[in-house]
Amino acid sequence: MELSGWGRYPRHDSLLVAAGEPEKLASLLRGLPAYVARGNGRAYGDAAVGAEATFDTTRLNRMRRFDPAAGLLTVEAGVLFSDIIESFLPHGWFPPVVPGTRFVTVGGMIAADVHGKNHHRDGGFGEHVESFRLILPSGEAVLCSRTDNPDLFRATVGGMGLTGTMVEATLRMNRVETGWIRQRTLPAGNLAEALAVLDRNSTSSYSVAWIDFLARGRSRGRSLVYLGEHASLEEVRSARSSAPTFPPGTGKTFSVPMDVPSFVLNRHALRMFNALKFARESSGGRETEDLIPWDRYFFPLDGLAGWNRLYGCRGFLQYQCVVPHPQAASVLGEILEEISASAEAPFLAVLKTLGAATGLMSFPMPGVTLALDFPVTEKVFPLLDRLDRLVSTAGGRLYLAKDARQRPAIFEEGYAGLNAFREIRRTIGADGKLASMLSKRLAI
Repeated sequence: MELSGWGRYPRHDSLLVAAGEPEKLASLLRGLPAYVARGNGRAYGDAAVGAEATFDTTRLNRMRRFDPAAGLLTVEAGVLFSDIIESFLPHGWFPPVVPGTRFVTVGGMIAADVHGKNHHRDGGFGEHVESFRLILPSGEAVLCSRTDNPDLFRATVGGMGLTGTMVEATLRMNRVETGWIRQRTLPAGNLAEALAVLDRNSTSSYSVAWIDFLARGRSRGRSLVYLGEHASLEEVRSARSSAPTFPPGTGKTFSVPMDVPSFVLNRHALRMFNALKFARESSGGRETEDLIPWDRYFFPLDGLAGWNRLYGCRGFLQYQCVVPHPQAASVLGEILEEISASAEAPFLAVLKTLGAATGLMSFPMPGVTLALDFPVTEKVFPLLDRLDRLVSTAGGRLYLAKDARQRPAIFEEGYAGLNAFREIRRTIGADGKLASMLSKRLAI
């Protein structure tokens, strides 16, 4: 069947196979042609589309055990992150790292080594994984941790499913007193101010900036920086005495029923939307503070089901790069100039700071990451090629879980651990057996 990532570009035909009994997986996988595992399909590009076959892990959806004394949770690889939060938050437990959507699987989170708004302090998701069980291309099941098969552990975290098929994983959970986030909103007049605000608040648990990439003149790159902390029970009772301690998630409150025509979300409409958003939330340049439910802070887009249809039937590209701190301000400024000079308008622009990587092929590095959403058009590809060169020259790289079009040369320049990763794949017999459209495109 035809498969794609969340960006709906590119699309490829692949044999889709599923199984729900872990004891039968080895024999099933040995019989498949070149394949890769796939979770809930929230990787944006072609990372979870098998070159010939794709193994759907969503039937591996059981939670196995929880040790409250140690805060260790063991689940099968296809368990949805949303189910973990809904099951454990009412009891005062919350995941240590939270990506931009809760509709992802645990296996997919490890494969992408997803990062949240707290990477600058707490690292990526892989940093909080104790161990996982992996089925190698030979059918052998092995335990991987920092002490058992440590090289394979490090290659699998961030390895985009190219070292084996994950069956189950054990991760650490954190204690929280409430399900509320104390959010501070700090307006920044331009890109330089936004970077300065993030730097001054590097001790905040969570931080992220929304950027208006269509503002002009001195306001170019104006931003809203959102800082977050888990609220204490005393803070919630003081501010919202009648509120539940652990508010339930709102779920998908609205839905996009059809592909939106391209003329609806044009540059002029986006400029107006951005101006209204900044005016509404900047409070005249003053910092504001509020208590908001966990899902509003971490997953603002999850309330809109099928939001990827807003970009039209051709799909969209999420371009996410990271640039080392010393070059970040100048390179991000050049990116802003390139976009302003083009006819392409990013629908969404988000800025965060990152720390060191966990896995051999993990995306983060100490620096600043920028994520931009572009509708697929003929003109956007040469623009992104120019941005690639700016990022690569500065020693940065692109996020494989979001990538759908970077060239092999740019990829090889960005990932210093690639040769070691390739050697591990050769050693375990993954060459020619574990292959996605991404690995085929980038010659991994």
